[in-house]
Amino acid sequence: MIRDLLTSDLGLLTLTVVLFVAGGAIHRRTRLMLLHPVLMTFVAMIVLLQWLKVPYAAYMEATEVLDFALGLSVVSLGYLLYEQSERLSRNLLPVLAATLMGCVAGVLSVVWIAAAMGADRVILNSIAPKSVTVPIAIAIAEPLGGVVSLTSVVVFCVGIFGAIFGPSILRWGGVKSHEAVGFSLGAASHGIGTSRAVEIGAIEGAMSGLAMALMGVATALLTPLLEQYLY
Repeated sequence: MIRDLLTSDLGLLTLTVVLFVAGGAIHRRTRLMLLHPVLMTFVAMIVLLQWLKVPYAAYMEATEVLDFALGLSVVSLGYLLYEQSERLSRNLLPVLAATLMGCVAGVLSVVWIAAAMGADRVILNSIAPKSVTVPIAIAIAEPLGGVVSLTSVVVFCVGIFGAIFGPSILRWGGVKSHEAVGFSLGAASHGIGTSRAVEIGAIEGAMSGLAMALMGVATALLTPLLEQYLY
Protein backbone atom coordinates (compact mmCIF):
# COMPACT_ATOMS: atom_id res chain seq x y z
CA MET A 1 0.00 0.00 0.00
CA ILE A 2 2.73 2.47 1.00
CA ARG A 3 4.82 1.48 -2.02
CA ASP A 4 1.87 2.06 -4.36
CA LEU A 5 1.36 5.49 -2.81
CA LEU A 6 5.02 6.43 -3.15
CA THR A 7 5.26 5.24 -6.76
CA SER A 8 2.15 7.11 -7.89
CA ASP A 9 2.61 10.34 -9.84
CA LEU A 10 1.49 12.43 -6.91
CA GLY A 11 3.66 10.42 -4.52
CA LEU A 12 6.83 10.87 -6.59
CA LEU A 13 6.17 14.58 -7.03
CA THR A 14 5.49 15.06 -3.32
CA LEU A 15 8.54 13.01 -2.37
CA THR A 16 10.79 15.15 -4.55
CA VAL A 17 9.51 18.40 -3.07
CA VAL A 18 9.67 17.11 0.52
CA LEU A 19 13.24 15.87 0.08
CA PHE A 20 14.33 19.21 -1.35
CA VAL A 21 12.68 21.20 1.44
CA ALA A 22 14.24 18.91 4.04
CA GLY A 23 17.62 19.24 2.34
CA GLY A 24 17.31 23.02 2.41
CA ALA A 25 16.55 22.97 6.13
CA ILE A 26 19.57 20.76 6.83
CA HIS A 27 21.80 22.96 4.70
CA ARG A 28 20.69 26.15 6.43
CA ARG A 29 21.33 24.57 9.83
CA THR A 30 24.74 23.05 9.05
CA ARG A 31 26.01 25.56 6.42
CA LEU A 32 28.02 22.71 4.87
CA MET A 33 28.27 22.97 1.09
CA LEU A 34 28.65 19.20 0.78
CA LEU A 35 25.09 19.03 2.16
CA HIS A 36 23.71 21.23 -0.62
CA PRO A 37 19.94 20.57 -0.93
CA VAL A 38 20.13 19.89 -4.66
CA LEU A 39 22.90 17.33 -4.16
CA MET A 40 21.12 15.63 -1.26
CA THR A 41 17.82 15.47 -3.17
CA PHE A 42 19.61 14.10 -6.24
CA VAL A 43 21.32 11.29 -4.31
CA ALA A 44 18.27 10.48 -2.19
CA MET A 45 15.99 10.22 -5.24
CA ILE A 46 18.40 7.90 -7.03
CA VAL A 47 18.46 5.60 -4.01
CA LEU A 48 14.68 5.69 -3.60
CA LEU A 49 13.93 5.14 -7.29
CA GLN A 50 16.26 2.13 -7.30
CA TRP A 51 14.66 0.76 -4.14
CA LEU A 52 11.12 1.33 -5.41
CA LYS A 53 12.10 0.05 -8.89
CA VAL A 54 10.60 3.11 -10.58
CA PRO A 55 11.82 3.63 -14.19
CA TYR A 56 13.36 7.01 -14.94
CA ALA A 57 10.77 7.65 -17.66
CA ALA A 58 7.96 7.17 -15.14
CA TYR A 59 9.62 9.55 -12.70
CA MET A 60 10.07 12.19 -15.39
CA GLU A 61 6.40 11.92 -16.35
CA ALA A 62 5.35 12.26 -12.72
CA THR A 63 7.44 15.41 -12.20
CA GLU A 64 6.59 17.17 -15.47
CA VAL A 65 5.18 20.10 -13.51
CA LEU A 66 8.63 20.72 -12.03
CA ASP A 67 10.13 20.74 -15.52
CA PHE A 68 7.49 23.27 -16.54
CA ALA A 69 8.31 25.44 -13.52
CA LEU A 70 12.01 25.16 -14.34
CA GLY A 71 11.28 26.44 -17.82
CA LEU A 72 9.42 29.42 -16.37
CA SER A 73 12.44 30.19 -14.20
CA VAL A 74 14.49 30.71 -17.35
CA VAL A 75 12.10 33.47 -18.41
CA SER A 76 12.80 35.19 -15.10
CA LEU A 77 16.42 35.59 -16.20
CA GLY A 78 15.17 38.47 -18.31
CA TYR A 79 14.28 40.31 -15.10
CA LEU A 80 17.81 39.76 -13.79
CA LEU A 81 19.15 41.39 -16.94
CA TYR A 82 16.75 44.30 -16.52
CA GLU A 83 17.62 44.67 -12.84
CA GLN A 84 21.32 44.92 -13.69
CA SER A 85 20.87 47.04 -16.81
CA GLU A 86 22.61 50.07 -15.30
CA ARG A 87 25.61 48.05 -14.13
CA LEU A 88 25.68 46.31 -17.51
CA SER A 89 25.63 49.58 -19.45
CA ARG A 90 28.55 50.96 -17.40
CA ASN A 91 30.67 47.89 -18.05
CA LEU A 92 29.26 46.72 -21.36
CA LEU A 93 32.52 45.89 -23.17
CA PRO A 94 34.25 43.88 -20.39
CA VAL A 95 31.02 42.07 -19.51
CA LEU A 96 30.35 41.06 -23.12
CA ALA A 97 33.99 40.07 -23.64
CA ALA A 98 33.94 37.94 -20.48
CA THR A 99 30.68 36.31 -21.55
CA LEU A 100 32.02 35.52 -25.03
CA MET A 101 35.29 34.09 -23.76
CA GLY A 102 33.56 32.19 -20.99
CA CYS A 103 31.10 30.65 -23.43
CA VAL A 104 33.76 29.58 -25.95
CA ALA A 105 36.11 28.28 -23.26
CA GLY A 106 33.30 26.48 -21.43
CA VAL A 107 32.12 24.65 -24.54
CA LEU A 108 35.42 23.85 -26.22
CA SER A 109 37.31 22.82 -23.10
CA VAL A 110 34.93 20.02 -22.17
CA VAL A 111 34.38 18.99 -25.80
CA TRP A 112 38.07 18.78 -26.69
CA ILE A 113 38.95 16.91 -23.49
CA ALA A 114 36.13 14.40 -24.08
CA ALA A 115 37.12 14.03 -27.76
CA ALA A 116 40.74 13.36 -26.75
CA MET A 117 39.45 10.58 -24.48
CA GLY A 118 37.54 8.98 -27.38
CA ALA A 119 33.98 10.26 -26.84
CA ASP A 120 31.73 10.12 -29.89
CA ARG A 121 29.80 12.98 -31.44
CA VAL A 122 26.60 12.28 -29.52
CA ILE A 123 28.43 12.54 -26.18
CA LEU A 124 30.19 15.73 -27.28
CA ASN A 125 26.91 17.39 -28.24
CA SER A 126 25.35 16.25 -24.96
CA ILE A 127 28.00 17.81 -22.73
CA ALA A 128 28.82 20.95 -24.73
CA PRO A 129 26.24 23.24 -22.98
CA LYS A 130 27.39 22.16 -19.50
CA SER A 131 27.64 25.67 -18.05
CA VAL A 132 24.07 26.87 -18.56
CA THR A 133 20.88 26.08 -16.69
CA VAL A 134 19.12 22.81 -17.52
CA PRO A 135 16.21 24.03 -19.72
CA ILE A 136 18.58 26.02 -21.95
CA ALA A 137 21.14 23.20 -22.04
CA ILE A 138 18.49 20.70 -23.11
CA ALA A 139 17.15 23.09 -25.77
CA ILE A 140 20.70 23.37 -27.15
CA ALA A 141 21.74 19.71 -26.94
CA GLU A 142 18.57 18.07 -28.25
CA PRO A 143 18.58 19.64 -31.76
CA LEU A 144 22.28 18.73 -32.06
CA GLY A 145 21.47 15.07 -31.41
CA GLY A 146 22.60 15.01 -27.80
CA VAL A 147 21.21 12.75 -25.07
CA VAL A 148 18.95 14.89 -22.88
CA SER A 149 19.36 12.77 -19.74
CA LEU A 150 23.15 12.94 -20.03
CA THR A 151 22.99 16.70 -20.54
CA SER A 152 20.89 17.10 -17.40
CA VAL A 153 23.29 15.05 -15.27
CA VAL A 154 26.38 16.87 -16.56
CA VAL A 155 24.81 20.29 -15.98
CA PHE A 156 23.85 19.24 -12.47
CA CYS A 157 27.37 17.98 -11.68
CA VAL A 158 28.97 21.15 -13.02
CA GLY A 159 26.65 23.31 -10.95
CA ILE A 160 27.30 21.38 -7.75
CA PHE A 161 31.06 21.40 -8.32
CA GLY A 162 31.04 25.15 -8.90
CA ALA A 163 28.90 25.83 -5.84
CA ILE A 164 31.07 23.69 -3.55
CA PHE A 165 34.57 24.40 -4.84
CA GLY A 166 34.19 27.55 -6.95
CA PRO A 167 34.73 30.17 -4.21
CA SER A 168 37.84 28.36 -2.94
CA ILE A 169 39.28 28.02 -6.44
CA LEU A 170 38.72 31.73 -7.06
CA ARG A 171 40.44 32.62 -3.76
CA TRP A 172 43.40 30.42 -4.64
CA GLY A 173 43.56 32.16 -8.01
CA GLY A 174 43.75 35.55 -6.32
CA VAL A 175 40.32 36.76 -7.48
CA LYS A 176 39.16 39.26 -4.87
CA SER A 177 36.69 41.48 -6.70
CA HIS A 178 33.10 40.88 -5.55
CA GLU A 179 31.86 41.43 -9.09
CA ALA A 180 34.39 39.00 -10.59
CA VAL A 181 33.62 36.28 -8.04
CA GLY A 182 29.89 36.56 -8.66
CA PHE A 183 30.21 36.71 -12.43
CA SER A 184 32.52 33.68 -12.47
CA LEU A 185 30.16 31.55 -10.40
CA GLY A 186 27.17 32.41 -12.56
CA ALA A 187 29.04 31.95 -15.83
CA ALA A 188 30.57 28.59 -14.89
CA SER A 189 27.90 26.95 -12.75
CA HIS A 190 24.54 28.59 -13.65
CA GLY A 191 21.70 28.55 -11.09
CA ILE A 192 23.34 26.37 -8.45
CA GLY A 193 26.44 28.56 -8.53
CA THR A 194 24.23 31.62 -8.34
CA SER A 195 22.56 30.33 -5.18
CA ARG A 196 26.05 30.03 -3.68
CA ALA A 197 26.92 33.56 -4.84
CA VAL A 198 23.79 34.92 -3.14
CA GLU A 199 24.99 33.35 0.11
CA ILE A 200 28.35 35.10 -0.24
CA GLY A 201 26.93 38.58 -0.76
CA ALA A 202 24.43 40.83 -2.55
CA ILE A 203 26.91 42.04 -5.19
CA GLU A 204 28.09 38.51 -5.91
CA GLY A 205 24.51 37.32 -6.23
CA ALA A 206 23.51 40.11 -8.59
CA MET A 207 26.53 39.63 -10.85
CA SER A 208 26.09 35.87 -10.83
CA GLY A 209 22.48 36.22 -11.96
CA LEU A 210 23.59 38.57 -14.72
CA ALA A 211 26.29 36.13 -15.85
CA MET A 212 23.88 33.20 -15.82
CA ALA A 213 21.44 35.06 -18.06
CA LEU A 214 24.11 36.27 -20.49
CA MET A 215 25.77 32.85 -20.66
CA GLY A 216 22.44 31.26 -21.48
CA VAL A 217 21.94 33.59 -24.44
CA ALA A 218 25.55 33.33 -25.65
CA THR A 219 25.68 29.54 -25.39
CA ALA A 220 22.37 29.11 -27.21
CA LEU A 221 23.64 31.29 -30.07
CA LEU A 222 27.24 30.11 -30.30
CA THR A 223 27.15 26.37 -29.57
CA PRO A 224 25.63 25.39 -32.96
CA LEU A 225 28.36 27.43 -34.69
CA LEU A 226 31.11 25.92 -32.56
CA GLU A 227 29.66 22.44 -33.21
CA GLN A 228 29.70 23.03 -36.95
CA TYR A 229 33.15 24.54 -37.33
CA LEU A 230 35.36 23.81 -34.29
CA TYR A 231 34.60 20.27 -33.10
